[in-house]
Amino acid sequence: MHTSEEHQVRLSQLTELLHQGDLNAVRLVFSECHAAEIAHLLESLPPDERHLAWELVDHHLDGDVLLHVNDEVRSGLIRNMDQHELVAATEGLDADDLADIIPDLPENVIDEVLKAMDEQNRHRLESILKFPEDTAGGLMNVDAITVRPEVSLEVVQRYLKIHETMPEMTDNLYVVDRDDRYLGALPLIDILVRDGKLKVEEVMDPSYVSIDVTMPAHDVAVLFERRNLITAPVLDAQQRLMGRVTIDDVVDVIRDEADHSFMSRAGLDEEDDMFAPVVRSTRRRSVWLGINLLTALLASWVIGLFDATIEKLVALAVLMPVVASMGGIAGSQTLTIVVRGIALGQVVDNNAKQLLRKELAVGGLNGVIWAVVIAFVAYYWFDSVTLGVVIGLAILFNLIVAAFAGATIPLLLRRFGADPALAGGVVLTTVTDVVGFFTFLGMAALFLV
Repeated sequence: MHTSEEHQVRLSQLTELLHQGDLNAVRLVFSECHAAEIAHLLESLPPDERHLAWELVDHHLDGDVLLHVNDEVRSGLIRNMDQHELVAATEGLDADDLADIIPDLPENVIDEVLKAMDEQNRHRLESILKFPEDTAGGLMNVDAITVRPEVSLEVVQRYLKIHETMPEMTDNLYVVDRDDRYLGALPLIDILVRDGKLKVEEVMDPSYVSIDVTMPAHDVAVLFERRNLITAPVLDAQQRLMGRVTIDDVVDVIRDEADHSFMSRAGLDEEDDMFAPVVRSTRRRSVWLGINLLTALLASWVIGLFDATIEKLVALAVLMPVVASMGGIAGSQTLTIVVRGIALGQVVDNNAKQLLRKELAVGGLNGVIWAVVIAFVAYYWFDSVTLGVVIGLAILFNLIVAAFAGATIPLLLRRFGADPALAGGVVLTTVTDVVGFFTFLGMAALFLV
C-alpha cells in the first residue's frame, strides 16, 4: 500500500473513532505512527477534532509533532497548550529543531525554555538563531564531532568510545586546528578500516565540500542533490567550523520549496491551514481574486472594442476561446521551463538569450503546425476560407508572443525581486488573452466585416 493510501486509511479510521468517542482507540492509532505521520493527520482534521486528537498524542512526541506541522497549525496547537506543556515539549529537541519552533512560542515560555537549558545547549541555540532560517546557518545543527589533525586513528577510536551515543547521521568527523578552522573531513569508514597508527591528517579528505554559513537554503539543497551528500560542514567567513547541515533538514527544504511552487500558482501560502476559519481564508484569497479580476476586465475591455464585429459574425465568439486557450497553454509550458531553470540555478544572464531564441523557435514551429490545423477546422466548420486564415494567423502570432512572454516574464520578475512562481502565471494569462483577442478580432474586423 502506498504512503498516501495508508494516510487515507488512517485518516478515515481516526475520523470515525473521534466521531464514536473511542479515545483509547485513537491513542492506539497514534502509538503506531511516527511523529511526522501524526502531524500529517492533525493537519487533515478540522479544528475541533484536531484539538481533541492533539490531547491524545503521547506527550513525549509533542515537540517532534509541533516540528512537523505547518506554521499556522502549529500556532493553533500552541495557543491551546499551557506553559508547562510547552516547556516539556521542547525538551530533547536538537538545537536546530528548537530554533524552528521557538519563534512561535510566547515570550514567557521562551524564557522558561532558555532557563531550563544548560549553558552549552543555550549557546548552540543562540548560534543558530543569529542566522535567517532560510540560510545554512538557520538549517545547521551544532552537534558536529571534531578532531585534531595530529592525533592517530587509535586516539580517535578511543575518543569515540567515550561517547555513549553519536549525533544522528554522522558519516564524517570534522578536522579542525586549534582555532577551530576547518581542515577537512574524516570518514567514519576510514576510522574503522585504516591502520590505527596513521595520523588523521594522513587519512582525512581536505577537499570535502563545505558550506558558507550565509548560503541560501535553496543552494544548500541543490549542493546536497548534486554531490549526494548526507552531511556537510558549515563554516563562517574565517573558515571556522560552525556546525553541520544534515540530509533530513535538506529534505524539509526541498519539500517546502515544492509546496511553495505548487501553492503559489494559485496565490496561496503553503503554510496555510487547510481548515482555517472561513473569514481568514476568504480575506487571503480575495486579494488574488481581485488581481485576476483586473486582468480579466482588461481582456474583456479588448473584446468590447470589437463588439460590433462580433455581433456581425457569431463565429468569432465561438472561436475566441480557442485563441486564448492555445496561447495560455503554450505560454505556461515556456513559463514552467524557465521558472524551473531559475529555481535550479540553470538560467543566468549569459544563457537567457539562447533560451529565449529556442523558446521562440518552438513557439513559432508549434504556431505553424496548429495554425494550419485550426484554420482547416474553422474552414470546414463555418465554410469560410478567410475565417480559417484569420484564426490561423492569430494562433501563430499568439503562440510566438506566448513563448516570448513565458520566457521573459519570470526573468523580469526575478530582476525586480518578485517571485516568478507566484506572479508569473497571472501576468502571462493577461498577455496571452489580450494579445490573442486583439489579434484575432482586429484581423476579423479588417478582413471579415
